[in-house]
Amino acid sequence: MTPQNKTLDDVSWKLLDLLQQDARMSYKDLARHVGLTAPAVAERLKKLEDAGIIRGYKADLDLAALGRPLIGFIRLSATGDKFPFLDHITENIPEALEFHRITGGDSYMLKVAVRDMGHLESVLDRLSPYCTPITSLVISSPLPARVIKPLP
Repeated sequence: MTPQNKTLDDVSWKLLDLLQQDARMSYKDLARHVGLTAPAVAERLKKLEDAGIIRGYKADLDLAALGRPLIGFIRLSATGDKFPFLDHITENIPEALEFHRITGGDSYMLKVAVRDMGHLESVLDRLSPYCTPITSLVISSPLPARVIKPLP
């Protein structure tokens, strides 16, 4: 059993479930849901943070309300074992939300949030000196980010 597995009992999974639904929930409210005291909950969460299971607490933002309603996935191909334009993306593509190394015909997948098609075109123009981007646009998201649950 790994150290992380020892940390993840039923109570810890319940705390993770609650925090994924509402990261602003107080220790007192969390404690009420799991049958512990607030100090015991604080101690458990500290252990989960120290184990690297909880990496942080984030706000879930509505991209459309922020003026970026269009989500695109841009597939990128690169040769060799180094990605030649990661610094370029980090420094010059503030529209980038996520960046993943993937298997298949392309090497990488970039997720972006933009205002409109013209804005997307400007992102593609900034990428084109480094690669030939292949873009897919999100029509809808019937299964948005999910709460992580323990596997059976």
